[in-house]
Amino acid sequence: MVHTRKNQRDLTGAERRKFVSAVLELKRRGTYDEFVRTHIEYYVSDGEGRLRVAHMTPSFLPWHRKFLLEFERALQRIDPSVTVPYWDWTRDNTPAASLWNDDFMGGNGRRGDLQVMTGPFAHAGGRWAVKHGMTENRFLTRDFGRPSDPISLPTKAQLDEVMRETVYDMAPWNSTSRSGFRNRLEGWAPGRGNDRHRIHNRVHRWVGGLMLGGASVNDPVFWLHHSFVDLLWSRWQQRNPRAGYLPAKPPPLGDSQYRRIAALHERMGPWGVTPAQMLDHSKLYRYA
Repeated sequence: MVHTRKNQRDLTGAERRKFVSAVLELKRRGTYDEFVRTHIEYYVSDGEGRLRVAHMTPSFLPWHRKFLLEFERALQRIDPSVTVPYWDWTRDNTPAASLWNDDFMGGNGRRGDLQVMTGPFAHAGGRWAVKHGMTENRFLTRDFGRPSDPISLPTKAQLDEVMRETVYDMAPWNSTSRSGFRNRLEGWAPGRGNDRHRIHNRVHRWVGGLMLGGASVNDPVFWLHHSFVDLLWSRWQQRNPRAGYLPAKPPPLGDSQYRRIAALHERMGPWGVTPAQMLDHSKLYRYA
């Protein structure tokens, strides 16, 4: 049965409660932390000289599509009516957005230690302890807009520019690719500091706290963010039906990306699926 992922702003109160309840139950069972560990394990930068399938690579989009789908299936084993909503950060782009209400994602971190004190994922509530993070903190942290080094969320105009790309990806198939939909949506760009981070990356930096780096799954808003990224890829696929996944064939021996990226029919860990198998989601889910 094909299910529907909705904009988080369109969820009913009951739908919000069911989503939060299912996420908390996954956490209680220990399953949620398995997803955190997976993302940390596969968060490989293009400077590490080994295979990378989750970031700075053409398979960024199909890998996260599969990751998101596995998470959604885990939620549905608890409550079959639950789907992963999406956060359109070009529209709901302030800390006052309903996304951050106490009944859903909770709000910003407090000054000093950036600890989130409100909502169902506040450590003080006793149900959300961080077990696998990049620091020793056991609590969820956020730093909306990074006041110490201000950053804004991507605008619709900036996103529209990316959506006009007509080629999926291009050599050297990493964070330095000068064009291509994947790298521009992932958000790598020339420059330093905030200038280096666009679109997807910029959202992670705007939320701040645990949303930075490989342990970003510790913040449940990760899933709503990536649901929207997946929606954008889906829309791009519809607009560019002849623009397939690239590279179609593995880089040859001697190429700087030899055995470092996944071509169209190469398997992506940890599931063993290929990018080709993740191109069409129409029989699994759709977006409202």
